[in-house]
Amino acid sequence: MIVKMKFITITGPKHDIDRVTNDYLSKYEIQLENALSELKTVDNLQPFTESNPYKKALEEADRFAGLLTQKKEDYLPELTSDQALRTISQAGKIFNDFKAKKEALELEEKNLTERMKMIEPFRPMQFVLREVFHYKFVKFRFGRVPLEYFEKMLEFIRQNPDVIFVEGVQNNSYGYGVYFTSRSKSEQIDAIFKSLHFERIFIPDEFVGTPEEAFVDLDKKLKILTAEKEKLNGKMAAALNESAGKIYAARELIATLSANFDVRKMAACVEDKHENFYIICGWMSEEDVKNFSEDIKNDRRLFLMVEDEHEDYFGEPPTKLDNPKVLKPFEMFVKMYGLPSHNEIDPTIFIAMTYPLIFGIMFGDLGQGLCLFAGGLLLYLMKKIDLAGIIAAAGACSAFFGWMYGSFFGFENVIQARWLKPQEAMMNVPGIGKMNTVFVAAIVFGMFLILLTMILHIVFSARSGNLGESLFGASGAAGLVFYGSAVLAIFLFATGRRLPGAVILTVMFGIPLLLIALKEPLSALAKKHKPEMQEGRLMFLVQAFFELFETLLSYFSNTLSFVRIGAFAVSHGAMMGVVMMLSGAEAGHINWAVIVFGNLFVCLMEGLIVGIQVLRLEYYEIFSRFYQGGGKEFKPYRHRKKQDITDQRRSSL
Repeated sequence: MIVKMKFITITGPKHDIDRVTNDYLSKYEIQLENALSELKTVDNLQPFTESNPYKKALEEADRFAGLLTQKKEDYLPELTSDQALRTISQAGKIFNDFKAKKEALELEEKNLTERMKMIEPFRPMQFVLREVFHYKFVKFRFGRVPLEYFEKMLEFIRQNPDVIFVEGVQNNSYGYGVYFTSRSKSEQIDAIFKSLHFERIFIPDEFVGTPEEAFVDLDKKLKILTAEKEKLNGKMAAALNESAGKIYAARELIATLSANFDVRKMAACVEDKHENFYIICGWMSEEDVKNFSEDIKNDRRLFLMVEDEHEDYFGEPPTKLDNPKVLKPFEMFVKMYGLPSHNEIDPTIFIAMTYPLIFGIMFGDLGQGLCLFAGGLLLYLMKKIDLAGIIAAAGACSAFFGWMYGSFFGFENVIQARWLKPQEAMMNVPGIGKMNTVFVAAIVFGMFLILLTMILHIVFSARSGNLGESLFGASGAAGLVFYGSAVLAIFLFATGRRLPGAVILTVMFGIPLLLIALKEPLSALAKKHKPEMQEGRLMFLVQAFFELFETLLSYFSNTLSFVRIGAFAVSHGAMMGVVMMLSGAEAGHINWAVIVFGNLFVCLMEGLIVGIQVLRLEYYEIFSRFYQGGGKEFKPYRHRKKQDITDQRRSSL
């Protein structure tokens, strides 16, 4: 159901805004509106220019709460604002102390990593580095050469006895190594190697042993450093966990204080010579307005005004849905289509009843339905995912119709069918011949739904004041009479009562269609306005004819669209028949791996397809007839928690 909303305006002394927000507004859900734009008739309105003093503290509180490993308890200690800020400040000191130690470790870790990267390309070399660094008569150069010049460099080395080259590692771009030459030839050899694109790498005289030994030593130090950093993280988390309850409580309180202070962004103030006032306005539910009025009846510094004619001044109120817990998951589908406006009906209960039912008819299997039910229910209870709740409801209906069809994980002979077998059940339809019973039942079910949505459309149009649409629309009273008469005539013909069917079809065929064709002028007359035909009568008649033809075509196509319900019921049995054939069940030796995998594949793939097809039927064939979904969501600046509701109820007793 849709919660009724009231537009309220709250005013009082400007310096009192924090008290009012913390003591009163924080206990209720109110969607704030910008007072500067809503109250245009009020003179001397000015915005608040104060900055939020809790913003930085909230950022730090969020960071510290994220570092805690201890779970948040249901009941937290009560803190004052000063205690909350002091708690976050103390946590900040702990965090900064460990942060300084951690930064020192990270700097050392960075140095070790850079040194490992430096020595890694030379690991295959078997000489002791410090001995090489102290050669007196031999010059050496560590470096790398692009691979396209590497072979050319080796060819030069093979032809020149004055240089020795020791290879290191090769990657996709470079070949690494070190060359040795005498001091007397070093300048000439250096010049040649530069021409061969040799890039020198300076290795500091600090490594011990061979390059491999130096690398292993650095790796050990890095692992020790990483372990120390992890221990430091654990110590920091343990230190913060000692005050976990206070940190969580402080975070919640500061978040509330910050949100309450931000009310100023939507509020306005009025300044005059005598006293300054604040003005807050927004939408609140009727129940909250009643409780709020009772709460402030003895507060002389606060004035509340409830607007009764809010639509004339403040536009459409936002939409807040309040349905029983079992229907809550289906609100997701309503929101996907569009929330109802305040004068529409909430279709949640309608889709909650029809969606699982249609899904079950199309996907009837006792075993697979129970799996969907159990999996969806478990996921919904653990994670509160709306889609999981819908899957659970759809799975329950699937299991029921699987029991009615006698289908259990694709086996058609394990349980007895309580109704029919979708693939086998046939019936004679007069004038057509034999048809699948499920197809006929799906069309009849679709006709019933179309008639029901027409009734809902009539009620909705009448409630919204659109009398013309309610009486003369294609889904209004005229459309209901025409389509209902057509359904009745088809039923009479199908049962052999041709004469009454022909009479009904003759009498009721022309008049409703004529009313639908003349909807615009008749609607104008219903509003006591003079009908206008701006483009002339001839163009009006031509347009009315084609619109009427489109209406008739939509009746036919919408009705046939429900055939897919029966088609999927039959196709499910066919798909499971393929699984049974591949598993060898027909031959008497069953491959249970194929059975399990086949059921899993069909359950996931066909379940997804059927779920989408049912949603398509809901949106295009059902919702489009009676529901517009032009509402805007109710967005309170602070969502009320269960504890808030409990405390409020206790205080009212």
